[in-house]
Amino acid sequence: MQCFRGHALRRGRYSETGRLYLLTTVTWQRRRLFDDLFAGRQVANQLREIQESGLASTLCWVLMPDHLHWLVQLEAGSLERVMQRLKSRSAKAVNAFMGNRGQVWQKGYHDRAVRSDEDVRQLARYIVANPLRAGTVRRVGEYSLWDAIWL
Repeated sequence: MQCFRGHALRRGRYSETGRLYLLTTVTWQRRRLFDDLFAGRQVANQLREIQESGLASTLCWVLMPDHLHWLVQLEAGSLERVMQRLKSRSAKAVNAFMGNRGQVWQKGYHDRAVRSDEDVRQLARYIVANPLRAGTVRRVGEYSLWDAIWL
């Protein structure tokens, strides 16, 4: 069943350079790896590295204990390449930091192309408010694992 769902996530996927995408990926078995701030910083470092490489421009992101929401503009390559790079490199960094081996992320990811008529700032506010809706914090500023270009 899990293989089918991963395959279904890829059906109809199209990568368009210059388009904005909301990407979501989940930790392996929904483990709460990123309750640990420093493990989460390993993922944040990889998000920054992808931006510096020119593959994608990050507009905002929030890393929850068991998943990531990432609003990006694809600059080069494909969504698959960007996500493979993020997941591979962040998994190595998180495992090295925690002294673990094995999977960090589930296979596949969810992507949604952002329509040109959508309010991108409103979408970004929704993304970074994830910890509020989850009841993790009472104010966004109390949560450390997020960023947005509008700061």
